[in-house]
Amino acid sequence: MRKIRVMIADDEAELRGALADLIASEEDLELVGAAADADEAVELARSNRPDVALVDVRMPGGGGPRAARGISRWSPGTRVLALSAYEDRSTVLEMLGAGAVGYLVKGTAPDEIVHAIGRAIRGQTSLSADVMAGVVHELTSQLKRTELESEERNAQLERIRAAVAGEGVSMVFQPIYDLSDQTVVGVEALARFSQEPVRGPDRWFSEAKEAGLGIDLELTTAQLALAQTGQLPKGVYLAINLSHRTAMSPRFHEALAAAPADRIVIELTEHEQIDDYEALDDALGRIREKGGRLAIDDAGAGFASLRHTLRLAPNIIKLDISLTRDIDSDRGRRALASALISFAEEMGMTIVAEGIETGAEVEALLALGVRFGQGYFLAYPGPLA
Repeated sequence: MRKIRVMIADDEAELRGALADLIASEEDLELVGAAADADEAVELARSNRPDVALVDVRMPGGGGPRAARGISRWSPGTRVLALSAYEDRSTVLEMLGAGAVGYLVKGTAPDEIVHAIGRAIRGQTSLSADVMAGVVHELTSQLKRTELESEERNAQLERIRAAVAGEGVSMVFQPIYDLSDQTVVGVEALARFSQEPVRGPDRWFSEAKEAGLGIDLELTTAQLALAQTGQLPKGVYLAINLSHRTAMSPRFHEALAAAPADRIVIELTEHEQIDDYEALDDALGRIREKGGRLAIDDAGAGFASLRHTLRLAPNIIKLDISLTRDIDSDRGRRALASALISFAEEMGMTIVAEGIETGAEVEALLALGVRFGQGYFLAYPGPLA
């Protein structure tokens, strides 16, 4: 009967000697080599192809996990048994994940080590009693976490579906002013969510998108806004925030068919890459044919909005709050805003400044040639009435 060929990998010379003596005392075992670090262990396994490798968890050269992965790569037939003074759950699982078939705590009785070597050859696992308890506890904890995460995902999905159905969703409207005479020329529709847990609209739309219901939720809020166009004062337009995917949706065009399109402005809000500008141009063209207009939101906040502006030729450019804020005292913001304003004038587009919070900002914008704006200084969002 062929002996079981065993190698040892441990940086403690005393322990290597004790294990070597143990293997030598067993008729069925044969020592093929001993290594003091991970690199040496991998090389020893590659050249000798042992049946079993006793590998210390903590040793130079990357430790037991690195040695176990290297041994599994270069000597796939070698069964790795971890031998360590450490029995914490993370260390155990790390070694098992690296390919070890067993984990023995240093101090394990010699006959148990020999028994574990035999079990490894038979394709069985070996875990010290304390280690087994820790692994069971960790796996139980992981299952519980997975169950809780699944429950939370299901609850989140139910919340989003309820919002898509209109539950807990309402619209408020922020006036857009002619800064020169303080008359209202338009209103921007903004969604509000009252469902628990309380979170901002951006979070709701982001979660809906992750759940594959982003367009559905946008359509719900767009329809709620469009339903109130009859309450708009004469000469006031309604601005609706949409992603480019929703703007291309046939369902949105169906909803828009019943509304006075000449009083609707579509604000493209999404900054993700648009792969098919031609298809988007076609969808927006149908809206424009009915009298609708296009606005690019958050202009100046990043490259995406500027790319959209150049490619889609909007009617309105909305100056982002990052440029509006402190424009009266910040030369850099004023210079960037001035460049966008000059571009808009050259292209026959209208500028609307967002996020106005002081009278000084109003005066600075008017001096730069910006006629329209919105922000908390002018009016907070509220009911259309």
